[in-house]
Amino acid sequence: MAEQQQLAQDLFEDMQRKVDEASQTPLGDNEQKLVEEIESLCMNCHEDGITKLLLTRIPFFREIVIMSFDCPHCGFHNSEVQPAGEIQQQGHKFTFKVETQDDVQRQIVKSDTCVFRLEDIDLEIPAGRGQLTNVEGILSMVAEDLQTKQPERKEATPEVYEQIEQVIQTLKSYASGNTLPFIISIDDLAGNSWIEPSTTDARGKYVRTNYNRTAEQNAALGLAPTEDPPDGVQMRSEYQAQQMYPQMPTNDAPLDQDQDDIVENQVYTFPATCPGCSKPCATNMKMVNIPHFKQVVLMSTVCDHCGYRSNEVKTGGEVPEKGRRITVSVETPEDLSRDILKSESCALSCPELELHVEPGTLGGRFTTIEGLLTQVRDDLHSSIFGDEDNAGGGDSMKEAERERWNSFFERLDKAIKGEVKFTIVLEDPLASSYVQSFKAPEPDEQIKVEDYERTDQEEEELGLKDIKTEGYEEHTHQEKTEEERARDFLDKVVKQ
Repeated sequence: MAEQQQLAQDLFEDMQRKVDEASQTPLGDNEQKLVEEIESLCMNCHEDGITKLLLTRIPFFREIVIMSFDCPHCGFHNSEVQPAGEIQQQGHKFTFKVETQDDVQRQIVKSDTCVFRLEDIDLEIPAGRGQLTNVEGILSMVAEDLQTKQPERKEATPEVYEQIEQVIQTLKSYASGNTLPFIISIDDLAGNSWIEPSTTDARGKYVRTNYNRTAEQNAALGLAPTEDPPDGVQMRSEYQAQQMYPQMPTNDAPLDQDQDDIVENQVYTFPATCPGCSKPCATNMKMVNIPHFKQVVLMSTVCDHCGYRSNEVKTGGEVPEKGRRITVSVETPEDLSRDILKSESCALSCPELELHVEPGTLGGRFTTIEGLLTQVRDDLHSSIFGDEDNAGGGDSMKEAERERWNSFFERLDKAIKGEVKFTIVLEDPLASSYVQSFKAPEPDEQIKVEDYERTDQEEEELGLKDIKTEGYEEHTHQEKTEEERARDFLDKVVKQ
């Protein structure tokens, strides 16, 4: 308990300093208090207590509300964190490999819709109370929760007590950094959870994946389709489909399911459901032919109700036997205008810029090298430093960390302007990515293309190991009961 109190003290040190400084400063007539205090009912003794609300910004993330309740009558105390912004248009999943003692101190924002998993022992914490903590804190909290009922288990079921004790010791070993490495993940339907990144993260260490929610997930968040807004409430004009630039195509044709072939360069429209508000919307699709590569499908979705917009590129054809690695050398500003197709399964890296983009981070994109780097810069800058009002990244960002990020963005800006030479490496296990050659069909000495054997991990992530073309109708295994799954989980932990 003493360790957790010290951990919480260190974690909220900057926020407490802000509160103390603001409390000593007299307020003007039109100024708002930094900490709001509300009298509320204590659920422990049913007397009146005090709830304090602090709105603050987390570096690399967004605004949150920290709530703390204290009851002077019974001493009950409780604290939690809630996102101050709206539900994001997509859900987010972060996967992080903890390899060093410093990684154990990485901050974590876990909202009340987030599921936390410890992948190595298949331990899952369901969605519940929001928390602002770090890797050590959340693992220590789980161990403490499991420890609560251990005396009763020791008397009633000694076998279960021994197995859970093994789980507790494993969690404590992870939290202290004595057992490394291990992998954690957080999955938030609302997109309001986060793990702190770092400029020193190597490829595969920190992975963020965005995904569209299903209708059931939207309903769980309270985003089921609702009635149209009342008269007088209108969406801003720049979010309307007819206000887009360039404008949406008007010569679109409904998708004919009885038609065998899709005509190239013809825009087709088919009904869809908006992942942002769950209302009906339209998705436009167009097949184009990239010279010296293959046919790809461009898809664009615009919702007239909530303003949601997305676009992506899909490649077709059979799954190749090998993956493909494309290395392009950018030596002149003209090279920045090369067309580039980055598929959803492709990883991008620039060794000179210390830039690594994991598969699925940007989705499928068909743009230029300059456009792709610009999008990476804009997304990272908004995630790290936020808007212009918070260009410094917040008071709690360490000066050394801020300098590393500023140095990274300076190198990236020079690359976008064509002031430095660099190399882009596209590694696609599905061989569905492409870089334009200025000398096609002749070889381009600035582009190197090589095929490689996919790793077992890539085969597993793509689901290729699960493909069964013979005997798939046979029932290969029986469904395990909940008790059997629990026993397998405990056995797995004990063996570690």
